Amino acid sequence: MPLYIQLAPLHGVTNRVYRDAWLASFGSLDSIMAPFVLAVAGSSDLRRHFKDLLPPPPWAATGVAPEKGLPPGFPPPLVPQLMGNESAVFAESARILRENGYAEVNWNLGCPYPMVAKKFRGSGLLPHPERIDRFLESLFLEPELPRISVKVRLGRADAAEWRSFMEVLNRYPLASVTVHPRLGTQMYRGSVNLEEYSLAAESCAHPVVYNGDITGLAAFARAAEAFPSLAGVMLGRGALSDPFLPARLRQAYPERFLSRGFLDPSPTGEVPVRGAPIPLRGSPEWLEAVGLFQDDLYRRYREVLSGPAHVLDKMKEAWGYLAQSLPGKRREIAELGRAKGFEDFERAVDRILER
Repeated sequence: MPLYIQLAPLHGVTNRVYRDAWLASFGSLDSIMAPFVLAVAGSSDLRRHFKDLLPPPPWAATGVAPEKGLPPGFPPPLVPQLMGNESAVFAESARILRENGYAEVNWNLGCPYPMVAKKFRGSGLLPHPERIDRFLESLFLEPELPRISVKVRLGRADAAEWRSFMEVLNRYPLASVTVHPRLGTQMYRGSVNLEEYSLAAESCAHPVVYNGDITGLAAFARAAEAFPSLAGVMLGRGALSDPFLPARLRQAYPERFLSRGFLDPSPTGEVPVRGAPIPLRGSPEWLEAVGLFQDDLYRRYREVLSGPAHVLDKMKEAWGYLAQSLPGKRREIAELGRAKGFEDFERAVDRILER
């Protein structure tokens, strides 16, 4: 079975606007996991609460069946993620999403932020396998749910915590388990622990997805070597800093991935990958493609956000990742960061893109 490539849920970054702009420019993805939304009990304003997900975008092809093109074992094109620790409330939100066509919902057990963890949400639940067990036992008694996947870390503060909660996860019919090989207390700092990750992945009874510091081909090779039976890889900061990373993986490892992403810019999916030249990071061709993406993203944000402050906050966040591919343009990136208005921002972008 080929591996799939899924874009990670970066809260506040990979929102609806960003996802649409990404797919219009780059593609090469098989699936996107949306940033988490808090599970809620019945709400009178569901469209507002789930505004990042409802209505589903046309490209999401929610509920798509294998005979319509989705390879067996692959997640749907767009997977919502829910944060919560009450199974009945989670089930209610999951049913709402299912009624709107979503075939899968992911339970966030990995969010590292202390404000979340101290409420026994995200990675704050990992030291408490008995609570995870009660949650899942009750959840799978609920009717009319979409399929459920889970995203975890190795633990909250101890890399051995996975041994207890993985035993619990193995007892339930999960679609997949995405493992980020860090601790919650690490946030996104320090090295990934591939030794513990390999042990955790081997012990998992479900399809395993790797997530964590895949910034290039060598990083993928290390992760794949640590667990050769991967079902998929989730790309986060690496793909946001180099949007051609999914295409690079497909071209370098044609035996591991489909020749093209299920989500491609072309409506027919006829985007050449194998053998096609992929721009080097920071090259003139790379800058040209990234420039088209940034212009589209900028236009989209100006259409839906009011005032320069909101728009520039979002654009500066996007450029914060892209800047990692442009170490020789620190001065221009700093100028962009100081921009207070649209004209200042546009001038700084033109200098970065050399246009």
